[in-house]
Amino acid sequence: MGYVLLTGGTGLLGRYLLKDLLQADVPLAVLVRPSRRHDPHVRVEALMRSWDNMLGRNLPRPVVLSGDICSPDLGLDPEEIKWAAENCDTILHNAASLSFVSTGRDSEPWRSNVGGTKNVLEFCGQAGIRRFHHVSTAYVAGKRTGICYENQLNEGQEFANPYEASKVEAEEMVRSSPHLDTITCFRPGIIIGDSQNGLTFTYHNFYAIVQIAHTLRQQMPDDYSGKTNASYIHFNADGSERKNLVPVDWVSEAMSSIITQENLHGQTYHLTPRVPVLIRLMRDVVEEVVDVYGLNLSNTQVPESEMSEIERLFHQHMEVYESYWRDDPVFDSTNIQTALPHLPCPHVDRAMLTKMARAAIEKRFNWRDPKVENARLGVAS
Repeated sequence: MGYVLLTGGTGLLGRYLLKDLLQADVPLAVLVRPSRRHDPHVRVEALMRSWDNMLGRNLPRPVVLSGDICSPDLGLDPEEIKWAAENCDTILHNAASLSFVSTGRDSEPWRSNVGGTKNVLEFCGQAGIRRFHHVSTAYVAGKRTGICYENQLNEGQEFANPYEASKVEAEEMVRSSPHLDTITCFRPGIIIGDSQNGLTFTYHNFYAIVQIAHTLRQQMPDDYSGKTNASYIHFNADGSERKNLVPVDWVSEAMSSIITQENLHGQTYHLTPRVPVLIRLMRDVVEEVVDVYGLNLSNTQVPESEMSEIERLFHQHMEVYESYWRDDPVFDSTNIQTALPHLPCPHVDRAMLTKMARAAIEKRFNWRDPKVENARLGVAS
């Protein structure tokens, strides 16, 4: 087996995929771009040391390639391109922009999700990489209702935000590529933290709601109950809306299991729960962990002129997630249940969400890896 080249290895799901695939003895290379302060080798070594510390043992290290999916040839130098062409036979394309807003196709999420995927596919053609694992999203379904099947993609649906539209375009591009022999598509729901310990490395979606409420809570006075009355804050939902939240540890374990079993390749997998979470439960958890009460669930829009300053501030921060509150369709998950009947998605309940929210607050919504001074090891020979 050749190396699997992973993109998006420093994000939440990418970090878990690194851990799980390395523990499964999969030869792994990871494409990472420099940050403002650290080169890719330092970034990867730092995140790997986080895993070492948590697991109580040292994991193998991946080969680190310094590049960027938004650049031609993935921004790799000639030595790295040569190494990838000689050693990699599979791509696991996980890198993506999660932006729900866009100023145009030259900006995010189009730049990464469409332009970046185009560059990855072109690189596969040049390097002779013919097996492709693509991380899409269940929300390519857009505003469809009813049952959405794993073999469906573009049904002429409308989209709630540019992220959904860009992921459909990216998946269509992958499926039409003439250079690939095998295409496996993973479509997770809304990825949240670890089902066992509440761990997360990034703070999007559910965590953004908790963080905004927690921040505003610091500015609002308590009443006689010892909590803060937040009844003037409205969510544009009635509470019955279903959201497909999935723990990152399960998504990564399921994907790693499929990647390591060649007979399971070539399918599309909805990585979604059998029982979605209601918006009402998410509201209740936020109230509990942030120490507020009365958060309003209503489909009635309150005019901005009638909002208090705190309410207006809350809605400004939450505006980017406006499409987040809509009711989800039913995602058929026959393929994943057939492939991995022994690995059901953990049920996301009140206790799990509360644990995740409290863990995020304890970390102050900011994960820090151990400090690494120098980790440049070069390309493997």
